[in-house]
Amino acid sequence: MDVLVTGGAGFIGSHIVNALREAGHRTVVLDLRPSPPDARADREVSGDVRDPDTVRRALEGVDAVCHQAAKVGLGKGLSDAADYVSTNDLGTAVLLERLADGQPRPLVLAGSMVVYGEGRYECAEHGVQRPGPRPEQALSRGEFEPACPRCSAPLSPGLVGEGAPVDPRNVYATTKLAQEHLAAAWARFTGGGAISLRYHNVYGPRMPRDTPYAGVASFFRSALARGEAPTVFEDGGQRRDFVHVADIARANVAALEELVAGGAGGLRAYNAGSGDPHTVGEMATALAEAHGGPAPVVTGEYRLGDVRHITADSARLRQELGWRPEVGFREGMEDFAAARH
Repeated sequence: MDVLVTGGAGFIGSHIVNALREAGHRTVVLDLRPSPPDARADREVSGDVRDPDTVRRALEGVDAVCHQAAKVGLGKGLSDAADYVSTNDLGTAVLLERLADGQPRPLVLAGSMVVYGEGRYECAEHGVQRPGPRPEQALSRGEFEPACPRCSAPLSPGLVGEGAPVDPRNVYATTKLAQEHLAAAWARFTGGGAISLRYHNVYGPRMPRDTPYAGVASFFRSALARGEAPTVFEDGGQRRDFVHVADIARANVAALEELVAGGAGGLRAYNAGSGDPHTVGEMATALAEAHGGPAPVVTGEYRLGDVRHITADSARLRQELGWRPEVGFREGMEDFAAARH
């Protein structure tokens, strides 16, 4: 089949292009920039996903769409809110408007675990709890673990399932949830099928570098490349699910093929994580060891709005789509440390 990958020249999108071609599909890329030399599509359309004419040209002859184009990262508070909403939500709305013409085509959306806010926690006395944002006074004292909102006792972190309440806590997270709502509205209106893959902490070759919108793994690798120690916020105990970009690319292929094979209409959301949680401190240490650089430095600094623990339960994706991650944590960190870009 012919698949349009919006944002197909970017970090995750370019890996999806390669994975689709390896699976025997033809690819069309819509992006503002040219694709990297090792991820060329069969056809490339240069332009902005917010432009209806550009999107119309990109959709010509396409059987399915993988929507990756987005502005990512935590942003700068509210100072770039309009840019996030325009790129992520207006861009998605323009794409869906064009997709509503004619027969509905399967859609896979780049979702994100940030829609959940904090992860899943349990109090020994009061069961599952949803802690609010951590107060600055506690963070300044080095008290990083969320407390039970009912008794203030320590909470035990667990895995977040797709049925967990959503609680986006910054502008980026809000736009990612809005993208899902827009896709759900499109699916109801057209009878089409859509899948949102809620990515956890994706890392790997071609990850953006030296930008405030890059992920923490990229910050650590950039520091090591300069011969500096990675600086880890809080106490390094924040739990995350680090998943290699090659596995995320294969999850996108599996989702597209599921929809094309006649998967149910409407929007379905799946967590896309490795299922092997690690702390940020462990990740920094593994990356430093793989790179041969200085050991990480734990600073105790913090950022308001950051969540403490967020790790995925990706069982649904494994059970319903047959997807399995193939790149282990140590292997992935070694691959990332050795990547040329």
